[in-house]
Order: sequence, then C-alpha cells, then structure tokens
Amino acid sequence: MSLIKSISGIRGTIGGFAGDNLTPLDIVKFTVSYAQWIKRQNPKAENYKVVVGRDARISGSHVKQLVSSTLTMCGIEVIDIDLATTPTTEIAVTEFKADGGIILTASHNPREWNALKLLNKDGEFLSAADGKLIVDFSEKAETLAGFPCVDYLGKITPVRGFENVHIQKVLDLELVDVEAIKKADFTVCVDVINSVGALIIPDLLEALGVSNYTILNDEPDGNFAHNPEPLKQNLVGLAEAVKEKKADVGFAVDPDVDRLAIMQEDGEMFGEEYTLVSVADYILQHKKGNTASNLSSSRALRDVTEKLGGKYEASAVGELNVVTKMKEIGAVIGGEGNGGVIYPELHYGRDSIVGIALFLTYLAKCGKKVSELKKTYPQYFMSKNKIQLTPEINVDSLLKKVETIYSAMPETTVTTIDGVKIDFKENWVHLRKSNTEPIIRIYTEAKSQEAADKLAEEMIEKIKNLL
Repeated sequence: MSLIKSISGIRGTIGGFAGDNLTPLDIVKFTVSYAQWIKRQNPKAENYKVVVGRDARISGSHVKQLVSSTLTMCGIEVIDIDLATTPTTEIAVTEFKADGGIILTASHNPREWNALKLLNKDGEFLSAADGKLIVDFSEKAETLAGFPCVDYLGKITPVRGFENVHIQKVLDLELVDVEAIKKADFTVCVDVINSVGALIIPDLLEALGVSNYTILNDEPDGNFAHNPEPLKQNLVGLAEAVKEKKADVGFAVDPDVDRLAIMQEDGEMFGEEYTLVSVADYILQHKKGNTASNLSSSRALRDVTEKLGGKYEASAVGELNVVTKMKEIGAVIGGEGNGGVIYPELHYGRDSIVGIALFLTYLAKCGKKVSELKKTYPQYFMSKNKIQLTPEINVDSLLKKVETIYSAMPETTVTTIDGVKIDFKENWVHLRKSNTEPIIRIYTEAKSQEAADKLAEEMIEKIKNLL
C-alpha cells in the first residue's frame, strides 16, 4: 500500500489500484474535497482562484491536467504556473491573491512517487484541523455538493516565468548583498537533481553576480540521476565536481527546492543541520530576535541564538508546527534541521532560494572558507534510527512508560508535545511514532558521533526491554 492521506495532503506511487496507490480516481476525489474546502472558507465569494505548481517528476504534467481540470469543473479558476519550486508556488498564492494553492511534488521521494500538497490563502500549509477536514471530505467526495453548470465552470490561466518574481523578491531583501557576492567572485557547484531547481538556480546565481558556476543534473525531466534526497551518500558527483572545479561552495537541493544542503570546498558536507544554523547566525548578527526549529533539530541553533542575545524555542516536527511557533514568539529566522530555511521577511515557508542568497552573502562578508565557518559553530553529531514494531503494540503506552522513567531523573528535561524528547546536560534523544507504519523513530544528538550512536543503542535496548 503506497497511498498516504495526511493533514498536509495526499501522496503515493503512481499506478496500481484506487485507494492503495495514487491513481486518477484518488487524485480527482481529493481535488474535489479541497475545492469544497476552499469554497467553505468564503461561501459568499463570487469567484475562486487556486495556484497550481509542480516539480519536474515524470508524472507531473499528467497529475496537473487532472487537478486543473477537476478544479475548473468545480467552478474554480486555476493559475497554472506549471514547473515551479514549492516556495515559488507559495509566494504565487499571495501574489495572485488566490484562495489557496496545490503543489504537485513528492519532495525527496523517488521518481515513482507524486503528491498533492495543499496551501491556504496565505501560501502556507493547512492547519491540522483543516487538513483533517479535507481528508474526511475525500471519503465522501461524491456527496459533498452539486457541481456547477456549464455557465459557471472555472478557467485555466497559464502563467510562465514566475520564478523571476521569486528571485526579485529575494534580491530585494535588505540582508542579501549582491555587491558583496559579486566582489567575492565565488566558484559554485549545484546539484539540482533533474527537477525545477534547474529552472531557477542558474538565474538566481546570475542575478547574485556569480558567473563561475556548474550545474549538475540540469535536465528537468524527472529522471533523477540518483536518490533525490540531498544526503552525503547521494551527492558523490557533487563532491567530485566541487574538488575538480576548485569551487568555494557546493549546494544541493531536493526536487521541489525547499531543502538546501551545503558542501564545503574540500568536498565534505557542511551538515544539513548547519544550513539553518549558519543562515540564522548571519541574520541574528544584523537583526536581533528569536528563532525556532523542531524538536528533532540540532541544539546548535539554540546555542547560536542565545549567544547572540535571542530566545530559542522548539516545536513539534513539521513545517506547519515550526511556522506556528515562529509566529508565536516573533522569530526572525527558523526552520527545520533537514536544510529547511524559513525567513519570514520573505514568506513563511522552507526556501532554498533565499537560503542560497543569504548563505552566499554571509560567506562573502565573513571572508572564511566554508570549512572554516563550520568550525566556528558548536559541534554536534546525530544518529537516526528506528525500531520496527508489531501492529498489536500500543506505541502511545510504550512512550508513556519512557516519559515516566526519565521524568523522575534529576537534571533531565522531558518534552511531550511530539512523542517524547529527553534533554540531558550534554545530549538528547527524541522518540516519535510514525503516522504511517508501526515504528518508533529514534533521533539522538551528542558532542561526538560515538556518543550519539551509544545513546541510540542504549535507548533501543531500553525500549525493547519495555515491550
């Protein structure tokens, strides 16, 4: 079974049987449900608009046709920006004063996957309550409401080149310094993994004054040259290019360009957790304020924030939760440790485009090599594991037992807003149950890889003893 309905949308593998995979029937039913949700947000409106953008995966154009036609049959105008990054689509929603948006992307998932990710009128992911409502609607899509007659069908309005609007908004940011970047005369390599990064990142680099750049996997055809998740083991080609070209920095994005991985000039990874840490360091040096990330992100952001006079807070895992926390505490920068930078000055969404611009500005101004910059930060190491469980096991009860044990220990802080996170003096462990399969995810962080791995092993053994 490869169809997952959640508060953020619907995703699955193309083909197969309805209800088990992402089939035409599932796509149409879920789009109808979203259309009904849109209309219920403002039932007295005379017309409705939804922005539709997609990454370059093979099924993208087919899914877009289904989604767009279904929306118009529901009486909604479609602003079709076609091939566009997730952050570009988010910005387009507010720019066109639309009622919402649908992003057709399965993010870092392999080529056989696709998804419908849903946005509200602010270009942000839906609340948990609204997401659940749409999932519930999808179970009874045929009986939700009547469809409009021929005189009230929507239309499709094609818009091309909206990535230029996105780039200009980045260039207009006060803390993006094009002159400093141009003067630094960087050599840059970027792996855009055969998707929409190929359509925006070269133009971004040109606009930033970077003339010496190499783009890897630059054909946006969805035939991903490697596993599309921007992790070290998948970026061997980028490491080789960085060293061969004697580049100052390497960047890698995922297919929808909301995650940014940075590579040092020596071909080693900067560390996905440190994308947000470094950008936040730069922002906080010029704009005092607070920061936020999720519970599974590195302590390094907290350390940097407090050093620069700000307050750090953690949210439950998920972009929506981070954004909610950022608004609550007035954060000037935030995001997720997987390379997701959220800069409210531009918009409330993970955005690799603004991440690249801000990082290059900081690199130009600090005068350090990327590897030297990394050494200025607190050094933490993570271990990411999981325990496979049988469906009969009550995961909530198991996590409650862990919470009880560690809550009684001195100098230990336990947080339960998302699973169980246990903060020790020198390290932490975060246990979360999966929403889609019977497993517990175990993330640990410590000041050495050995210590992080050992803490994970100890926690896995303790959980097995509690079963």
